[in-house]
Amino acid sequence: MSVGILAHLLGKLPYRQLAEKVARHDFPYVQLALSKAISDVDFSLGKLSPGLGNEIGGAFADQGVTIAVMGCYASLITLDDEEYRHNVNRFKEHLRNARHFGATIVATEVGSPVNSANESEHWRRLDRALEELVEEAERWGVTIGLEAAQGHAIDSAESLARTIERHPSSSVWVVFDACNLLNRTNFKDRDRVISEAIRLLGPRIVSVHAKDAREQDGGVTAVAAGQGQIDYSAIWRLLEGEKPHGFVTLEGVSEEQAGSAGLFVKEGRERARREVQR
Repeated sequence: MSVGILAHLLGKLPYRQLAEKVARHDFPYVQLALSKAISDVDFSLGKLSPGLGNEIGGAFADQGVTIAVMGCYASLITLDDEEYRHNVNRFKEHLRNARHFGATIVATEVGSPVNSANESEHWRRLDRALEELVEEAERWGVTIGLEAAQGHAIDSAESLARTIERHPSSSVWVVFDACNLLNRTNFKDRDRVISEAIRLLGPRIVSVHAKDAREQDGGVTAVAAGQGQIDYSAIWRLLEGEKPHGFVTLEGVSEEQAGSAGLFVKEGRERARREVQR
């Protein structure tokens, strides 16, 4: 069983150096957020192209590393018209060019509301954005990976499931992060929250983020996978039963923690796979 990593966790570097570093750490795939991870290319709006994708994707492929997912994390609910249009156009640009990088998934969280009084307008903007993005994704044969996160408009498995119901395209899938579903209110009930989320979202999970969480100072703190209180053995059994051999990428780790966190994930997934196959 394999595990990848968010590429920028290994530093922001020239793309060839980054690809070499990922390979040295023995990660076979990455989630790549271009502007966060690569220092020697201008990725401003309008700069992506098939040639650039082929160049960067080829550099990773030369090291035996796949770009499994591209990250394009920008608010799709902002009430600033100029920012909104920029973010939607940038996401569409990623969808058009993802396959040239070697990826078929473009992932995002949808953005944090700035004012609860404008909640309905935030949701209208998200739905309008997704209408455009779904059309673009279907045109180019690429998957949109939506991720729930605390503080965002989509902050739970339920709100993510409702969003998918409103946009029932085969191009809309889920990036699943168990930690992102937890807060100080529901943390003690985390096993039920996570199992229910997998029940709701399992058929649509296209990638998983692996980080851990623990209670600390009255809140919930994210830590490296294997260093917290989440029962990952149960998560791996559920996921291997639903989506065997799916992409899992480390998040919330330092470079020094990456090796041990990666081993924790690989060993856990392998045990789960054997249990599921019995």
